[in-house]
Amino acid sequence: MHLVKGILAIVSIAVTTFAVWVPLSWWCLRRTWTRGEARSRLQHRMDKIIWWWTGSNRQMIKTLGLTAPEIVWHQQEEMSRDKWYMVISNHQSWTDILLLQSYLYGIIPPLKFFTKQELIWVPGVGLAMYVLGFPYVKRATRDQIRANPKLRNADRENTAAACEGFKNHPTCILNFLEGTRRTEEKHKRQGGEYEYLLRPKIGGLDYVLEGMEGHLDGLLDVTIIYPDGVPTFWEFLQGKCQSVHIEVTPHEVPLGNLEDQSKRRSALAQWVKNLWLEKDQRIVDAMKNGI
Repeated sequence: MHLVKGILAIVSIAVTTFAVWVPLSWWCLRRTWTRGEARSRLQHRMDKIIWWWTGSNRQMIKTLGLTAPEIVWHQQEEMSRDKWYMVISNHQSWTDILLLQSYLYGIIPPLKFFTKQELIWVPGVGLAMYVLGFPYVKRATRDQIRANPKLRNADRENTAAACEGFKNHPTCILNFLEGTRRTEEKHKRQGGEYEYLLRPKIGGLDYVLEGMEGHLDGLLDVTIIYPDGVPTFWEFLQGKCQSVHIEVTPHEVPLGNLEDQSKRRSALAQWVKNLWLEKDQRIVDAMKNGI
């Protein structure tokens, strides 16, 4: 039964993804000759593709009974699809992305996130993400920076350029602060003060807050908990992850009034560390008490 569910889930996602290529191809052509405000309006309309895709996936999850997540929204009445949000979350599995896209759907604008430039070469997916406004970043290695010091600011410049596009219409920018999926191996290698989390990195968050200064209406902290163990994406699609807890907590945008860059980064690092300690304790308590 699990295998059948997995196959049906993959087929559903594939069919849904293929179906969006009809409007996506047309809008992609229009985007090439559209400029200025008209292009901004077109990009906003293209977000409907994301709504349709995520809504279809949520219906698929429900129909196949893959999981029935418990979603806890704090101050949901204050959230809106017509506002801009920074969304941060812990990261444990590729399943996280599907869950966040599917279950934050309808309450806040579509989630967009920075992705590796190499993904643009993935057939279908790469071009779709580019056209729909998911920015690509190419990170420079230390050796490349030593050879060409100008690359030191590449991340900041790429982020600033992407943020200009985000300002055109209400958007949610997703950032996994840990920078990678948590695994037991990575957790043991880091050591540190967290039981269920990896150490957060503030670089990407700082660049986005700087690039979106004055445009963000709030920061949403998302905590994802898998009480029965973290599933692989394939295990999730087979319906082997029946229990998921997702908690969304709003915060004011931190440190918007600090102009000194070094002080801003230092204060932001402390703010994030405190937030991560609270998040880790929340997960510890949830796991001990069975949520």
